[in-house]
Amino acid sequence: MAPQTHLSRIYRPDFGLLTDLYQLTMASGYWQRGLHGRRAVFHLFYRRAPFGGRYAIAAGLELAVDLIRRLAFSVDDIQYLGALTGSDGRPLFSESFLNYLQRLRFTGDVYAVPEGTIVLPHEPILRIEAPLPEAQLIETGLLTLINFSTLIATKAARVADAAGSDEVFEFGLRRAQGIDGALTASRSAYLGGCHATSNVWAGRYYGIPVRGTHAHAWVMTFDDERAAFREYAAAMPNNCVFLVDTYDTLEGVANAIEIGRELRAQGRPWAGIRLDSGDLAALSIAARRLLDEAGFPEVRIIASDDLDEQRIAELKAAGAPIAVWGVGTRLVTGHNQSALGGVYKLAALERQEGGWSYRVKKSEQAAKTSIPGILQTRRYLDAQGHPRGHAIFDQLAGFESGSGLTDWAGAAGELPPAESFCDLLQPIIKNGELVYNFPSLNEARAYCRQERERWAQVDWAVFRSGLESRLYELRQQLTQ
Repeated sequence: MAPQTHLSRIYRPDFGLLTDLYQLTMASGYWQRGLHGRRAVFHLFYRRAPFGGRYAIAAGLELAVDLIRRLAFSVDDIQYLGALTGSDGRPLFSESFLNYLQRLRFTGDVYAVPEGTIVLPHEPILRIEAPLPEAQLIETGLLTLINFSTLIATKAARVADAAGSDEVFEFGLRRAQGIDGALTASRSAYLGGCHATSNVWAGRYYGIPVRGTHAHAWVMTFDDERAAFREYAAAMPNNCVFLVDTYDTLEGVANAIEIGRELRAQGRPWAGIRLDSGDLAALSIAARRLLDEAGFPEVRIIASDDLDEQRIAELKAAGAPIAVWGVGTRLVTGHNQSALGGVYKLAALERQEGGWSYRVKKSEQAAKTSIPGILQTRRYLDAQGHPRGHAIFDQLAGFESGSGLTDWAGAAGELPPAESFCDLLQPIIKNGELVYNFPSLNEARAYCRQERERWAQVDWAVFRSGLESRLYELRQQLTQ
């Protein structure tokens, strides 16, 4: 199915201006020099895995495709650009270039890894093959969508892995970076492994389950805590989770138990209590004991309060009997890494006489030297094969398979049999037309879970990644 993201549902119908000014000045230069018809190949990738991990969860493709398919400039956009001036006070863009922009649409090809796929540093998440101006103008929008989505999906996966079989609710709307940051974060967090969100808008647009109960303000509205719980139970009899830490937490648990008994007598369910402050390990242990002694072993304990994967792991190690984790600020802000750091680099340019000229960006820092060619990531799997098998080699390929693997330090090695690999980059757009059938968000989430389970089997002591040997040699030649 075609992407139906919040971009096209709540924003303007065209996204030509969602770019940095230098993309437009370069596009103008390509136009003036007659280079606008030359095709180019760009790769979007990241250099270092976030959060001190080994990999990232690719996310944001559906948003990115929605953006690409709406690469266009309205009449108002063109008038705005026409009013921009350079340092001499004259128009920055020529009338002929603005006329070209007004007719511009994306006509190129997009290859990408499906959302939920695990990708390693330097492996392309997207490959764009398009006329230079088209490929250039979408760079900024692609980076903002893919970088943030991938960062949050990866963080959510780490949180979900730490929680194990427990549920994780994303509670980050009030701390997210604006409305769109909240929507994208909720989508990405659900993709990465969260079970629900408090963000009702995201629930509407993406079909994510929504969860929530009441705040401290509800309890403080009434004369005493027990009355507050009783009134909430009367108002929301099928959503009874009581926030018990407004005053004294264990007294709050006792008051909740009292209302729980009243609910039981009425034949109505009591779902749980929520802890939002204090020593969550000690309080949850004490609360569990009180609940069990009162005959409520089925009532779940939900915890919030600046949680992340490290704190969840610590609490579980301390024996905290918490069944649901409400994770907000540290998830939707990507704590403690503010951005993924993905980049978008030119790797090949069409020659005037035909064929490709491979390009490389040099750097004194080896990690920042780009990789030339038209790349594909080939993932070699164990004997079980795809999709159940786990990865044993990842090869960045630019020519043909079977030419060996050279790791990032320059050491060459052999590859497993060719029939055991799969290509990660899949065709998404061809000649400007969508050719990919997007899965639902739930399907992408299930695939992500499978990826996480497969990669939990990887033996990192023997796993290797690197370049196809001929590609490594080309990179060496171009960096001499």
